[in-house]
Amino acid sequence: MTKKETTKKTVSKAGANKGAAKADSKSKAKAKPKAKPGKKPSSRKASIGWGRRIWSIGWKLGLIVFAAVTIYSIYLDQIIARKFEGQKWHLPAQVFSRSMALYPGAAVSHGQMISELKLLGYRKVANPRQVGEFSASRTKVDLWRRPFLHPQGDQAEQRVMIAFDSQGVSSVTRSLDRRQLAVFHLEPVLLDRIITGDAEDRVFVNADKMPTSIIEALILVEDRSFYEHHGINPFAIVRALMVNISAGRTVQGGSTLTQQLAKNFFLSSERSLVRKAREALMAMIIDFRYEKDEILEAYLNEVYMGQDKARGVHGMGLAAQFYFGRPIAELTLSQQAFLVAVIKGPSYYNPWRYPERAQERRDLVLRLLMEGEKISVAQYQAAAESPLGLRKSDKPVHQKLPAFFAVVKHELARRFGDSLLTQSGIKIYTTLDPMAQDAAEKAVKKVMPHLAKNDKSLQVGMVLTDKVSAGIAAMVGDKVPSYRGFNRAVEIRRPIGSLIKPFVYATALGQADKYNLATPLKDKPITLKNGQGKTWSPQNVTRKFSGEVPLLTGFKKSMNVPTVNLGMEIGVSSVATTLDKAGWRDKISEYPSMLLGAVNGSPLMVAQVYQTIADNGRYRQLSSITAVLDKDNNPLPVAKIPQSQGIDIATNFLVQYAMTQVVQSGTAARLGKVFPRTTLAGKTGTSNDTRDSWFAGFDERNVAAVWVGRDDNGKTGLYGSNGAMAVYQDFLQNRPPISLRRTPVNGVVNGHFDRATGKAMEAGCANTIALPALSGSYHPAKNCGEPLSWWQKITGG
Repeated sequence: MTKKETTKKTVSKAGANKGAAKADSKSKAKAKPKAKPGKKPSSRKASIGWGRRIWSIGWKLGLIVFAAVTIYSIYLDQIIARKFEGQKWHLPAQVFSRSMALYPGAAVSHGQMISELKLLGYRKVANPRQVGEFSASRTKVDLWRRPFLHPQGDQAEQRVMIAFDSQGVSSVTRSLDRRQLAVFHLEPVLLDRIITGDAEDRVFVNADKMPTSIIEALILVEDRSFYEHHGINPFAIVRALMVNISAGRTVQGGSTLTQQLAKNFFLSSERSLVRKAREALMAMIIDFRYEKDEILEAYLNEVYMGQDKARGVHGMGLAAQFYFGRPIAELTLSQQAFLVAVIKGPSYYNPWRYPERAQERRDLVLRLLMEGEKISVAQYQAAAESPLGLRKSDKPVHQKLPAFFAVVKHELARRFGDSLLTQSGIKIYTTLDPMAQDAAEKAVKKVMPHLAKNDKSLQVGMVLTDKVSAGIAAMVGDKVPSYRGFNRAVEIRRPIGSLIKPFVYATALGQADKYNLATPLKDKPITLKNGQGKTWSPQNVTRKFSGEVPLLTGFKKSMNVPTVNLGMEIGVSSVATTLDKAGWRDKISEYPSMLLGAVNGSPLMVAQVYQTIADNGRYRQLSSITAVLDKDNNPLPVAKIPQSQGIDIATNFLVQYAMTQVVQSGTAARLGKVFPRTTLAGKTGTSNDTRDSWFAGFDERNVAAVWVGRDDNGKTGLYGSNGAMAVYQDFLQNRPPISLRRTPVNGVVNGHFDRATGKAMEAGCANTIALPALSGSYHPAKNCGEPLSWWQKITGG
């Protein structure tokens, strides 16, 4: 083969190989698409894989989150349902005073009626035009009474005319039809709310009882789209966010009323996104489950409105009392606007500390009401120009009555059980007379510093009862009445001294065949010996003896020796029995010294037995509670208060008379001189070495028992007449007494007795004295004791 052929063959073979390679390259290009410039095929494949993976994980996570939110929402829904459909709040027990009863003959003066109305927050006007107002002339009061809940049933609003005379109430006339009413009640004073544990303080008010202007102002100021949104308002949140970013600080909130309620009910004040998200979720659940009006009612009763010392003020109902001292229904437009204004910051807008700031915020609320066409321009101007009208800062929202409240709690536990105060919404109606309590506290604060000039350790205990109801009307347990500590009105046990003497004389006068008010008693030295051979020789305060004195003189002059002689004649055990029947429940040691008051007691115990004397001898156990209503206003069943005739009514009449003579011309004559036109009954008492000063007495309305002494039982140098009686005298200056109505009783006649012998005589005989006597044993000697003439003997006198 030639070289040329060889070369040609080689070229031909190379071309064939090149063609084959080209054909192979084409086939590969058909099998695999060409990659785009700048991106490798492996990168595209990875991107598609990650996308599918993210989508797969995403929808699964979303499902998990959705399930978690759903489960959490169900959990929150159960919490919300328990709160809303169960007991939203533990309402503190409300404690009320007595309800003043007005009826013809009631022992209430015109001045005391006015004071009571002012205490209740009634407004004095020229002519009452609405509930909560009254006008007064010299002898009448025109009153438009509020509706209120009474233990005997709801009392509707009513307008009446109350007339007064020198004895008290003369008539009560209903203005509607001029009908004379047999009895008319004023609403009781809310004394306090007993808060147990960590419970909050509030007064619940139904939404339909809430003034319309408060609701309208609240929505305008806090949540204008309240009735449109579903628990949260996204637009408000975005708007608030933008405003806050622009201001560089938080100046506006985007929370709806429903969110605020969710936070107040269930959450803390912590600032975090988690808490805010939870708040929003709960708000949507609340809005879904409940009507708008129910949500609004809950908010109005839950919202924080201020701080009353250690107590938080929650809800509009309590806020009305806290800021203005009156029910929310009686607030003016200006006052209603202020309640809405203060929500933004109760501390910042505290009206007592920052009045200008508070008034400016109130005026803003009023302006929003005007711009929203809820009030007229004239209404706006009148309200904006009016003062805030706050209650006086020295007028407390709740009364500081530590001594009385201690007795109330003890009686509640005894009569209703220990768990009563843990119940929500109970209402306790007590016997406390706010006017008597105020007068007693003023007397203690004024008199005790004078008595304690030379002895700073002097203390006092004082109890007043209502003569008609046998309820505890007032109580002071310390010279600082608001002090929470040892309650001397109840807890002390000290010798009562001569306060026991009325029961010695009552025992004797009950034996009418032997004793009357004129019976001579021995006033001679006496020495008694006990079983151990020890002797006792009682002395009169004067250290003198008269030989013989009338029984009434021995009583009103509080003479010791005649009293001991009398007591020994009638028997110590008989006196102890009389004291027991009158209501003395402690054990009595039946020794002769008991006749002069060697019997330990407290002011409350003394008030109990003197209440019996004041109440015509009828014993009724003193109480501090008249009724208790549960949360549904149903009365709780309770046993009746024990009562019995402790002292015969006719005998008791004589004892009462003797006690009036103590005030007129006896050891309490100083009291009689201060009130010369008023019939009062009283008895002074002093224990050995002037360690204890006592006084007990009564007018037509109240019975009082007062003790003044030292906690260490040291000598005071005070007698009953210049110690304890001084406190009572000042009490009557603060609360003018009503003269005793000495109504004659069956079995008592006006007798006449010989001054020297005490024998019953006919009227008109010389040297006689007129005294009440038991008719069954009053047999006057005829002809003034002169021998009968022959004609009298024939005719039988």
